Amino acid sequence: MAQGRRVERVAALIRRETSELLLNGIRDERVHQGMVSITDVEVSGDLQHCRIFVSIFGEQNDRSDVLEGLKAASGYLRGELGRRLQMRRAPEVVFQLDRGIEKGTSVLGLLNRLEDERQERGEIPPGSDELQPD
Repeated sequence: MAQGRRVERVAALIRRETSELLLNGIRDERVHQGMVSITDVEVSGDLQHCRIFVSIFGEQNDRSDVLEGLKAASGYLRGELGRRLQMRRAPEVVFQLDRGIEKGTSVLGLLNRLEDERQERGEIPPGSDELQPD
C-alpha cells in the first residue's frame, strides 16, 4: 500500500507545482485568456503518465484556445516538473478539460429557477423550507 501513498503524494506535488507554473512560469498568452483551475491530477502507478484535469472559466472560444496553449506548454511543464520534483523521469503530461464545475453550476441554476417558479405558483407555503421545532 506504500506505493499508493507515493502516487498520491506525487500527484499532490504535481498539482502544487503546476499551479505555480500556471501563475508564473508559462508565458503563452493563450493560457492567460481565461481563468484556469486545476481540479484533479491522476498519476499512473509507474509515475510515467500524468493526467491534469482543468476547469476553464470563460467563453467557449477562449476555452479551446487556453486548452491548446496548455497542450503546447506540456513539454515545458514536463521539464520543469522533473527539475522541481527531482524525479529520475518526469511523467508525460496530458491536460484534459473538466466540465464538472460547469455542470454543477447549471444544475444549481435549474434548481433555483424551479424553486422560484414554485414560489410564484404558490405551491410552497412561505417558510415551509425552514426547520420545524420539535
